[in-house]
Amino acid sequence: MGLFKRNPFGHILFIKRWLILVFGTLTHRRYRGFNSLHIDGSEIIRALPDTNVLFISNHQTYFADVVAMFHVFNASLKGREDNIKNVGYLWKPKLNIYYVAAKETMRAGLLPRILAYVGAITVERTWRSDGKDLQKHEQKEVNMNDTENIGVALDDGWVITFPQGTTKSFKPVRKGTAHIIKNHKPIVVPIVIDGFRRSFDKKGLRPKKKGILQSFIIKEPLQIDYDNESIEEIVEKIEYAIEQHPSFLKVLSIEEIQEQEELDRYRKWNID
Repeated sequence: MGLFKRNPFGHILFIKRWLILVFGTLTHRRYRGFNSLHIDGSEIIRALPDTNVLFISNHQTYFADVVAMFHVFNASLKGREDNIKNVGYLWKPKLNIYYVAAKETMRAGLLPRILAYVGAITVERTWRSDGKDLQKHEQKEVNMNDTENIGVALDDGWVITFPQGTTKSFKPVRKGTAHIIKNHKPIVVPIVIDGFRRSFDKKGLRPKKKGILQSFIIKEPLQIDYDNESIEEIVEKIEYAIEQHPSFLKVLSIEEIQEQEELDRYRKWNID
């Protein structure tokens, strides 16, 4: 690797590698020590091709979810079996991992801008602005450059996306993810996470509680008929895969109900 070799977005890979190593080392104990991370499905990660893989996941914090994915993916690729023991797996990380994030989130301070260099594909949310949902008549047109950038990232490697576009539970899956799947035909790998909302603050930067069991479940790739399945059918398939379909509301545990109550309190005080 040349010292100044760049990825398709102009990021210098040498700098990206060291950012992943430094931030990964600093955050490791948040998933193994301060709290524990239960992982299932690391063998699925090792079986994936190097490019055109789209990870879809539910979302609980702005940054802690993504950081955990960088840990789990790299640990799995280095042969760790459902664990992130020995942070040495970050010495030579996979550099073609990207994640989709809102532009307003990644521009909100110095640290988010640094984290964006690690692999953010920033998109302008059409349905939300300044932390508030927009009315239908206020919503913006989709920026086609954002969609094209996701395609460039898929051609180069792996992309992580949160198809609900929010950290709130059981919100509808945005159709944009289904359009990306139909247009680019990636391997689609669902991930279901839990415990991050209880162990971190809303942004996922500050630990909130100790001793929380965080779960990280990697599922088998979805079977999708890219040409014949409709956008609505793919959306529904995504909702079931990441366990955010409305039917899952009927089987909430006491702990999950408490999570929902906590979210309601955040919304009441305009924190969410």
